[in-house]
Amino acid sequence: MSSPCCLVECAVCLGCSRWVWKRCRYVGADDSETWTLATPEEFEPIPRVCRAILAIYEDDLANPRVLPASAYRMNPAWVVKRAGYESTGGCAPPYLIYADHESRDILLAIRGLNLANESDYKVLLDNRLGKQMFDGGFVHHGLLKSAFWLLDQEGPTLERLISEHPGYTLTFAGHSLGSGVAALLTVVVVNHRYRFSGIPRERIRCYAIAPARCMSLNLAVKYADVIHSVILQDDFLPRTATPLEDIFKSIFCLPCLLFLVCLRDTCIPEGRKLRDPRRLYAPGRMYHIVERKCCRDEVTNFSKAPQGYNWLSMAGGCGRFPPEVRTAIPVDGRFEHIVLSCNATSDHGIIWIEKEAQKALDMMKEGLTITAAPAKKTMTRQQTIQEEHKDALERAVSLNVPHAVTSSEEAVADAGAIVQSKPEGRINWEELAQRLFDKDEAGKLVLKKDVAVAK
Repeated sequence: MSSPCCLVECAVCLGCSRWVWKRCRYVGADDSETWTLATPEEFEPIPRVCRAILAIYEDDLANPRVLPASAYRMNPAWVVKRAGYESTGGCAPPYLIYADHESRDILLAIRGLNLANESDYKVLLDNRLGKQMFDGGFVHHGLLKSAFWLLDQEGPTLERLISEHPGYTLTFAGHSLGSGVAALLTVVVVNHRYRFSGIPRERIRCYAIAPARCMSLNLAVKYADVIHSVILQDDFLPRTATPLEDIFKSIFCLPCLLFLVCLRDTCIPEGRKLRDPRRLYAPGRMYHIVERKCCRDEVTNFSKAPQGYNWLSMAGGCGRFPPEVRTAIPVDGRFEHIVLSCNATSDHGIIWIEKEAQKALDMMKEGLTITAAPAKKTMTRQQTIQEEHKDALERAVSLNVPHAVTSSEEAVADAGAIVQSKPEGRINWEELAQRLFDKDEAGKLVLKKDVAVAK
């Protein structure tokens, strides 16, 4: 009896040791080593939306406390509305609506998780694996409910602003918990554009900063042309495949959680993960801000480097270096590995993401180049963004991702969002709510288990 127990114990120890060794060797920069570099034009809005999210934390944007007033680069007179917890009643995180006339953009920004607020935990924990179907895939139930509540509250305001400012873009942005709400809100708006003055799909954008895993893989790829996830180096949240609600339930037994993650990474093949329709992912196109890499052999233009970087450590091949932004629409290898890093939590902070994103953008514009000796052949930026999206859709189909659609099927489905005529008079938001919700015995609205966005 003791011999089989010893064999099992040895097998478990070897498996855990192998997992720890692989995790210790793995660094955040490895996730995107074959991706192409982002261009300044596509990355330019990201520092701006990060500052808008930071502005939610201010009681008075004219007299800020978190950052100097000049750092926000926002006009307090252009703030259309701000809502705190007392206004949302715990149904959604605090948010801000800003009409950016300089960038010709209408922005709805949503703040991240407040560890001291109970209502945020209720939104986060209102889910279980496979609980909520939406648009042919699975999504986080609590985040979707929050997105629908926000649309019901601010849909008329957004429609009015779009009508008053034709030609403006419509941007949704969120950090952490708010990123999931913003992403799912974007999906609903994209499929009901006729209710927003028929705004074209290409003028709707979403930036999910430090994104939560909120939608299944087929939806993450399908909406990659409008949803953009921004990840700083080693951020833990987009890499944590364990459902968010399980993480917080297991937070007081972290060794148990790590052991389960070890078993999953060791025993479950990649193909099986891709074919699980309930598994949630970070949404859309990915932008990975990379500023650290171990044992990096590089040649750098020191004369154009900004102040504050540790060039002595870089000379030895390790340490911080000027940030670069890599982008792709990955189907497999979509931030699937936990990085054991002391920066895993600090890289999740919105204030650090804004700083590094602005540095990266400034360097793109200044033309600072870093020549590395890549271990793998790096993709070139010859494909357009539209072609990359089309290729990602086709790859998802080829890998048998559940409910994945081809680019032609997506084009047909998207046409339905604009062929309908806009209703006469004021938009009937109650009609939209009736399609998305049922009423329970107490008369309260309950989100339908399987929500189709078909009009």
